[in-house]
Amino acid sequence: MTGGVAAGAVTAGTGAAADITAAARVVAASKVYGTGDAAVRALDAVTVGFPAGRFTAIMGPSGSGKSTLMHCAAGLDSLTSGAAYIGETELGALGDRQLTLLRRERVGFVFQSFNLVPTLTVAENITLPLDLAGRSPDAAWVDGLIDVVGLGGRLRHRPGELSGGQQQRVAVARALAGRPEVVFADEPTGNLDSHSGGEVLALLGRAVREMGGTVVMVTHDPSAAAHADEVVFLADGRLVDRMTGPTAGAVLDRMKAFDGRGGGGAQ
Repeated sequence: MTGGVAAGAVTAGTGAAADITAAARVVAASKVYGTGDAAVRALDAVTVGFPAGRFTAIMGPSGSGKSTLMHCAAGLDSLTSGAAYIGETELGALGDRQLTLLRRERVGFVFQSFNLVPTLTVAENITLPLDLAGRSPDAAWVDGLIDVVGLGGRLRHRPGELSGGQQQRVAVARALAGRPEVVFADEPTGNLDSHSGGEVLALLGRAVREMGGTVVMVTHDPSAAAHADEVVFLADGRLVDRMTGPTAGAVLDRMKAFDGRGGGGAQ
């Protein structure tokens, strides 16, 4: 994957800051839904960066703000205050058309529901973002992606002819086809069985380790988070911890520590 990245201050769970190369980051990010007594603070002054060339998982109890953080960092939602960046570009400074172009050209997305176009073939779904942008696919890159996802024999099939795991692998290939600076994945294994989910997570890991990509994933599953290089933890809309080299057991233990804290945020 290609594209410029910025050096951003990243606040660790201990409150210490470190300058790193970030593919995406938010600074003093707050998000409030509603007004007055009905206001809900989903994010509360969060500063965090997602390192380029790394696989980062975002975790937290229900209502912790983890999906809100991802959506604001990806430009799918706007912040109430603070700033979000893709590389050196501040998202809040962009107009609607500029933001649409940035998401199309510099960001990839993988969602729980696959979001494939049912009338298009596998091959057409993979190259759809490039076609919409009027860009010619890099044939060698796309062929390599098809080999990685293992669907070379299914390119003329439509999504309805594939299993859930195969559909999600197509979605991952589509997200990677344009070589984005960062791929955001929102509960990408939520609709899959454990075997298919493991295949998709392994594919995201390969995108980082073998293809130079950057992946940011929201998940509630400690086993899924264990595929990441690092996990950031949110609670009540705040960044409360980070863990490098996670294991499923260590992530589960950390999540148990949040039980009973309550969820003041919203996703």
